Amino acid sequence: MNRQARIALATALCCLLPALGPTARAAELGPERAPDPLRQARQLVAALRAELAPVDREIANAPFLAALERHEVSLDLLRAFAGEQYNILRSDERSDAAMVSRFAGEPHGSFFLDLTTGEAQARAYLLDFAHALGMTEADLEAYEPRPGAQTYPSYAAWLGFYGSQSDIAAAYLLNFPVFGANVGRMAVALRSRYGFTAQDTAFFDYFADLPPSFETDALTVIQDGLDRCAEPRAIRRSARLLQAYEKDFWYTVGEN
Repeated sequence: MNRQARIALATALCCLLPALGPTARAAELGPERAPDPLRQARQLVAALRAELAPVDREIANAPFLAALERHEVSLDLLRAFAGEQYNILRSDERSDAAMVSRFAGEPHGSFFLDLTTGEAQARAYLLDFAHALGMTEADLEAYEPRPGAQTYPSYAAWLGFYGSQSDIAAAYLLNFPVFGANVGRMAVALRSRYGFTAQDTAFFDYFADLPPSFETDALTVIQDGLDRCAEPRAIRRSARLLQAYEKDFWYTVGEN
């Protein structure tokens, strides 16, 4: 066996043995003492949450949100918010479709299909909010988005075409709850301070709470990637960048 072949074999074994190890240990320990099959993914996500906590706090403290809760955001700025979100959703729908095209045949294809279905529903709810603001879909299409508010969907598109399954699952797992917390606050403020109805704010409520299985599903995708030698550094980078672009959005939409 030549040197190149030995290196290839060693690399394959390094990836294979960790995946086999938990299975072998589970057989020895029995079902009651079997190790957590998602342990590596949970540890990686826990480390990422700690690392991104300062950014998450900055997102939660965005001036736009505090101003909205004080009833200091104009209707024109809310219309701009709707316009930005419309452009984000249209981009994300295409990005999610690319993910489905790439991963539909994989064991976790349904995870990416659910993302696409969710975006379509969210767009319908956003139209309800826009109508409450006196906007038509033609108005949303005519809106000119600001660069700082569109860095998020631009990177999501990159993930859709070039990211691994684990990259995407980790980035969304870290991001969605933070976005959900912010729009949940918006829903409360829009109803209590601005007089919008529950139907008007369904878009915000829709994203405020994740499906109960989302975290476990995302962890399963991440763990499967790690078992197949996905690079933790790349996974961390994806989550870090997407969260930075989330911050861009919240600080841009507050600009007059």
